[in-house]
Amino acid sequence: MEKIFQKLSLSSASLVLVILIGIFITLFSAAKPAIEEFGLHFLVDPTWNKEVPVEGTADTINTALNNADEDIIEDEDDMILDEDEESQTKTLYGGLVPIVGTILSTLIALSFALPIAMGIAVFLAEIASKNISKFVGMAIELLAAIPSIIFGMWGLYYFAPIISDAFGGYQVSLLTAGLVLGIMILPFMAAITRDSMNTTPDVLKESAYALGATKFEVVKDIIFPYSKVGIIGSIILALGRALGETMAVAFLIGAVYSLPEKITDPTISIPVAMAVNFGEASGLGESALFYLGLILFVMSFIIISVAKFYFLKKVKL
Repeated sequence: MEKIFQKLSLSSASLVLVILIGIFITLFSAAKPAIEEFGLHFLVDPTWNKEVPVEGTADTINTALNNADEDIIEDEDDMILDEDEESQTKTLYGGLVPIVGTILSTLIALSFALPIAMGIAVFLAEIASKNISKFVGMAIELLAAIPSIIFGMWGLYYFAPIISDAFGGYQVSLLTAGLVLGIMILPFMAAITRDSMNTTPDVLKESAYALGATKFEVVKDIIFPYSKVGIIGSIILALGRALGETMAVAFLIGAVYSLPEKITDPTISIPVAMAVNFGEASGLGESALFYLGLILFVMSFIIISVAKFYFLKKVKL
């Protein structure tokens, strides 16, 4: 029985790795045509779905000259085939704009949510009475259960005008999307941090109070150090959701392929680019979207791995 239990546990743990490897292989296979076409330049190219004429090589120009039906356009430096021919143009795709949009919206969300979530957790764990803590804690957990599309609709019609009036710029913008994203990840951080703080042994806190420590000093010197692992874990989970959030951000970020000059400008993120374009994409455009998905997968994996292995290892030391 013991061996069966161990094998079942091992199989369950191994299934996670199999799923991760399967997702990576699927994304890489579908993105391979775009990877071969654009290479790493895809990461720094701000264009998307832009048709450009294909410059004629010596062979193509000679072929064109031999074909009386083909028109040749002379340029100062070279010769370019007529753009009317489908075979003489190509479409460029680049991922810089959605990559920048994803990173900036996530940073705004974390900057907004992290201090508020810590404040809520401290209030619920150490300051509020049991009845208030139970009621507010339940409200926080319900907030986490609200579908993201509800946050998007609320943000678009009620929150975006307030942000625009306060900070200027467009109603749908990087700032609006980041703040609503922060509200969405806030309950995760607050609830997990509260639970982690509640694991602090009472004897440690009572000993600190007996030595004359204030509540602020107990929270700062006893509770936070003891629950560091849980707090960092809550931030990592919130970070993962912020990186991949789609529907609410699609309502609020503007879905514009343009690098934002200001925080109040509209732009686009990787999940939004995939959601908006995937239904109509085909060929190289579809492969470019899978390339974006692969970038998001690798980016999330690297960020979360660094946070997991570096910060948590540092805490244990």
